[in-house]
Amino acid sequence: MSSVGAVQIGVNVPNFGPGTDPAMLRQWAQTVEGLGFDLLMVSDHIAVTPDVAEQYPAPFYEPFTTLSWLAGVTQRVRLGTTVLIVPYRHPLLTARMAANLNRLSGGRLVLGVGVGWARQEFEALGVPFRRRGALTDEYLCAMRDAWRNTGDYDTATIPIPIWVGGNSDAGIRRAVLLGDAWHPLRVTPGWLVEAAGRLKATADELGRPVPALMPRIALRETQEAVTDPDRLAGVGTIDQIIADLDQLRLLGTQAVVLDPFHGDLTEIRRPERAWRTLAAVAAYHRSQEDL
Repeated sequence: MSSVGAVQIGVNVPNFGPGTDPAMLRQWAQTVEGLGFDLLMVSDHIAVTPDVAEQYPAPFYEPFTTLSWLAGVTQRVRLGTTVLIVPYRHPLLTARMAANLNRLSGGRLVLGVGVGWARQEFEALGVPFRRRGALTDEYLCAMRDAWRNTGDYDTATIPIPIWVGGNSDAGIRRAVLLGDAWHPLRVTPGWLVEAAGRLKATADELGRPVPALMPRIALRETQEAVTDPDRLAGVGTIDQIIADLDQLRLLGTQAVVLDPFHGDLTEIRRPERAWRTLAAVAAYHRSQEDL
């Protein structure tokens, strides 16, 4: 999709919950690619512990496995994680799986990463929760070293972009030091304006280039305008959603991921509402391309 101001648009496809199965995942992939979107992304959990299940119930399809399969049923759309929880896997295993998936898909992988939040899941995996930030930094460095110094990873000609998630100051700093982009998740429009300034200030302070801004925002269309000052970007009438996307373009955003899941598990079984909103967003961008 050639979007306004060359902003790429992606979709976070639910890879969890009752009703999610291979047929539904295939339908999502065909819908996202068929509408002309640029990215198809999925989430990450390994052990569906009670704290995870409260928000993202089983079944939960592991992202590398799922994206490898979806690579075979798509042709053009880029494939990614939003976000892969870095401390959960040995960095050389992650580097290997990411490099292989990138190669097998023709260079379509985008690796969104984060530190994680589910304390019980960390305990189940034997990973120290309090060290998750330090482990993420250490593992990202190890992954980049593996790609750079080990020839059989085969990423020299097809690099894998790393989008660092995390809305905190630590997340911004990590994106500046270790990422190609900053990937904040589900925020308000006003917060994004302020945070874009903090991103630049942090990069200037560290003497590093400013990472690209690649947020993931909500996607929920309403019939009436949402006037709550805490309205999430991407929530409201189609006009409000389009206005949010235009604001992101003006902030210099290079890509934005739309997240249609907002806690209603019944809509996982019946995604048609989300698909209609996605079709409206796609139609708007096609109309702008013709101006």
